[in-house]
Amino acid sequence: MAKILIVDDEQGMRRILNVNLRRDSHVVVEASGALEALALIKREDFDVILTDQKMPDGSGLDVVQAAHDDDPTTSVIFLTAVGTLELAVESMRRGAFDFLSKPFDPDVVRASVNRASERTALLRENAVLKTTVRKLEGADDIRGSGPAICMIREFIARVAPTNSTVLIAGETGTGKELVARAIHRNSSRSGKPFIAINCAAVTETLLESELFGHERGAFTGADRSSPGLFEAAHEGTVFLDEVAEMSPAAQAKLLRVLADGEIQRVGSAVTRRVDVRVLAATHRNLEERVKDGIFRQDLYYRLAVVPVHLPPLRERPEDIVELCDSLILRIAAEMKIQGKRLTPAAIEKLCGYPFPGNIRELRNLLERALILGKSAELEPEDFYLHPPLHAAQGVRGEASIETLADQLPTQVDLRDVVTRLERALINRALDLAKGVQAEAARKLGLSRSDLGYKIGRHGLAVIPDKGADDACFKS
Repeated sequence: MAKILIVDDEQGMRRILNVNLRRDSHVVVEASGALEALALIKREDFDVILTDQKMPDGSGLDVVQAAHDDDPTTSVIFLTAVGTLELAVESMRRGAFDFLSKPFDPDVVRASVNRASERTALLRENAVLKTTVRKLEGADDIRGSGPAICMIREFIARVAPTNSTVLIAGETGTGKELVARAIHRNSSRSGKPFIAINCAAVTETLLESELFGHERGAFTGADRSSPGLFEAAHEGTVFLDEVAEMSPAAQAKLLRVLADGEIQRVGSAVTRRVDVRVLAATHRNLEERVKDGIFRQDLYYRLAVVPVHLPPLRERPEDIVELCDSLILRIAAEMKIQGKRLTPAAIEKLCGYPFPGNIRELRNLLERALILGKSAELEPEDFYLHPPLHAAQGVRGEASIETLADQLPTQVDLRDVVTRLERALINRALDLAKGVQAEAARKLGLSRSDLGYKIGRHGLAVIPDKGADDACFKS
């Protein structure tokens, strides 16, 4: 049984079709013209639509187009007394399922309607299955059965159906983008775009253009107008990874999107409305950056409507075995190699490691072991685990800091010493990087925006001589 809409300006024709279709237990609705049909299509859902071509207030092609735009799964059968090849082609191009000429055999129409009804049911069932699969895929990416991961899954289930902005915090490699994708897949926007951008990977000058678009001539090389990611993600989701690295100008524009749903292209005075859900992530402490004046407080509150913190892998060792099993299967499938099992000794070694790189480091270790391991199983010797940084004596860890402390005078102004040390290290990094700030930031483990802020705070626009600063650390 299907719900059928008959569109024809001839009452007798509608009655004949109605009587014949009710013989197959279909629910039949009639429209006396194109305008009435268009209004019904907007208000109600139909499985099949039969429409005439020539009507006083419009054409059957208009009905075909409206039905397809409203719901592509609805099957439309075209009925006309003037059947030409051109009309048949055009109706099919606009999405018609079948094309029948008048006068017609009632049994032929009934057969066509039943086929169309079956097609609609299959298409809608397929759409439901695809949605279910997308949701299962999103949940399946987040592996683990420990209490921390169970809480994350519950969080996703509760927040996904809403349109709230979510701030995902956590160390690098904890799976922040996986959580963002799972939220999108389980939301009402799942059929719309999910667009992710790493704010730390794009230079400050290009980030605004990437996010909000630009007009022709807005800057050197802008030879044409271009929409940004927010426009491309209309009715979908934008994921801003490493949002803490945004420049002040980009922060101001993002605040406007969150507050008013409006964007403004670079080089344009015109505002455009967008309907976008924003998910943001960072491994930084945004509250500290707000206190330091690096990140806008009003933007922080807009982003942290629903905050969530992802635990590092070292805090959930109970999930390591399940993660390993899942990652090994995925790596083997991607690289077309044979998967291997972990020996109990290898599992014990991995479970005792703190994983500073989290799940990303675990995957890299497994991939290397699968490629280079010589045994049928993965043994402890297949995993080279880096020692903690503080174990590097005299280089980067605790021992080197203690050595430096031993060289300080017995009475010091700690704030002054820390300031001078930071200034000297920035000078040294800039010197080694030959003045290239992006490279200096990498050497210091900072983002480019962090380094720029510190250079301005120390007044290092022109790098001064470092001799005076170095002297303060000598006894």
